[in-house]
Amino acid sequence: MPLDLESLRKAIFSLKQAMSVAAEMMALRPDDEALGNALRAGVIQNIEFTYELSWKFAKRWLEANVGAAYVDGVPRRELFRIAAENRLIEDVDVWMSFHAARNITSHAYDASVARDVALIAPELLAEAEKLLAAIEERNA
Repeated sequence: MPLDLESLRKAIFSLKQAMSVAAEMMALRPDDEALGNALRAGVIQNIEFTYELSWKFAKRWLEANVGAAYVDGVPRRELFRIAAENRLIEDVDVWMSFHAARNITSHAYDASVARDVALIAPELLAEAEKLLAAIEERNA
């Protein structure tokens, strides 16, 4: 049974949109710190749910096509390793960096950390789009 990928598509689109709006607004008002903080928070929220849906869809695809016994209960690094072996992702360490960023943002707020995490948005977007394309190509 094919996976319904609509929620992952929507998350990727939402991240792309949040990044675009943030860039446009900050170009118009580069010195508005409050606006920058609010826009960054929106981008980070989109990073969080795009990452969450990405790894969950990778896991669902692996469960359906490799076997649940191979992926249920495995640590995240192992899940990403299996995803890389199955050509869903290219680089385990990149996905682990997304995982680390997600963990940092979900536990405490710090403006400098928020700025650093927001910087990963373009890379996460590109990797999530590649993951989606890989799953779509082999979604049976």
